[in-house]
Amino acid sequence: MSSVARAPAGIRLDGRPDRLRIRPRFRGRELGLLVVDALALYIGAISLGATERFRDALANGSNGPINLASPAEPGLLLTYIAALFAVHAVFVLAGRRTDQLLLPAVGLLGGIGLLLMIRLPQSLAGNLGGLAQTQLVWLLIGLGIVTILGVAVRNDVWLRRYKYTWAAVGVGLLLLTFVFGNDVNGARLTLSLGPVSGQPSELLKVILVIFLAGYLSENRPLLVDESTRIGPIRLPPLPYLAPMVAMWAIALGIVIVQRDLGAALLFFAVFLLLLYVSTARVSFVVLGLAAFVVGAVVLYFLFGHVRTRVDVWLDPFADPAGTGYQIVQALHAFARGGLIGTGLGAGLPTVAGRPPIPALHTDFPFAALGEELGLVGILAILGLYLVLVQRGLRIASAAQDEFRAILAAGLSLVIGVQAFIIAGGNLKLIPLTGITLPFISYGGSSLLANSVIVGLLIALSERAREPLPPPRRPGRLRRLLDRGAA
Repeated sequence: MSSVARAPAGIRLDGRPDRLRIRPRFRGRELGLLVVDALALYIGAISLGATERFRDALANGSNGPINLASPAEPGLLLTYIAALFAVHAVFVLAGRRTDQLLLPAVGLLGGIGLLLMIRLPQSLAGNLGGLAQTQLVWLLIGLGIVTILGVAVRNDVWLRRYKYTWAAVGVGLLLLTFVFGNDVNGARLTLSLGPVSGQPSELLKVILVIFLAGYLSENRPLLVDESTRIGPIRLPPLPYLAPMVAMWAIALGIVIVQRDLGAALLFFAVFLLLLYVSTARVSFVVLGLAAFVVGAVVLYFLFGHVRTRVDVWLDPFADPAGTGYQIVQALHAFARGGLIGTGLGAGLPTVAGRPPIPALHTDFPFAALGEELGLVGILAILGLYLVLVQRGLRIASAAQDEFRAILAAGLSLVIGVQAFIIAGGNLKLIPLTGITLPFISYGGSSLLANSVIVGLLIALSERAREPLPPPRRPGRLRRLLDRGAA
């Protein structure tokens, strides 16, 4: 028998990765689900178009025939559907064995958001042009980000080795927003660079997960096995937990000062969930919830806008024409929708010629969809978010190492927690926070940040991964310490 040494698959004998070989791979499940997406969105567009033409005919007193088979804004919808199939074609040509459910789930959510923007008054986009056209542009850019990350990202070295750099960039963006940002409704959330503006807190949620994944994967054994006792209470080892809590507290403090309470709640929830996922210690959850309760009470008495949000949540009908107006109108929208909804385009009665809820396209799309699609429709939408979370956790369970597992879990939980927060706020289950509904709400910052999340999840789902990166060479101080110990 020959004793010639053989290198692992994808690795040459000199330890360098072999040249990539691109072989197209058929993705039947993804293709079938995209066809279902296209049919569902086309039927929705036909329903919306028929409702709008019927309403216009009644308003104009026309007795002529009405074309009920033509979709609303077919050019916008067909462009979006073509872009989805173009992304699928790129994935097929790339030949990577990645998840085939993430793209169809995100595609359907984005399509529902596009139909909603077509249905709403186009003037809500302000000076950027039509609402639907602007949303389509952001959706296309988001699909481009998903494609690039899903195909080009083949290892995570650039994420795990520079976690502190990513954290510093994120906190720096928030500081820039605090100093140079624009005030919107009393909150300084938007940073403008020339004609481009956005909310850095959307990008920070991705950066926070990357940092937490890197830190928790490195220190997981100590966080799991070691404890600091204070009487009967077992606390985490403070020297190893302090840097992570400090980074989180800085980011959280800045968003509280900026009055971005939705981002603060999202960061806290993701931080606590990842801490539990990586350590499985219930004591961490209990301590985190206790800190949340104490912090919430303190914020309630220190900040007037927090007190207003909580009071409106407890009793929005105390001032139905003032501070409680949006919540009251959202509850009325859900009530009008009932079980199966009024139909696309047949709900949302205008008040003085305007939509019933001022921030309908950003903060309350869930209420709008609840009225026109009913309970069945919003349950289906929540089911799509559960699909994203389930696929992300499945990717995490199949990961090769702890960093990839925690990263995949954190990225998927960001989308799930954000969807829960905005849905709960619209339904008056929790105080309204003002964050966006992923892939449905209008806005570029949220769409692009969530597209980064989905692109990274698709890249992490690769079955035949490249090998783990080699360990970093010890620094000069570590070598000297090891030599002295010998």
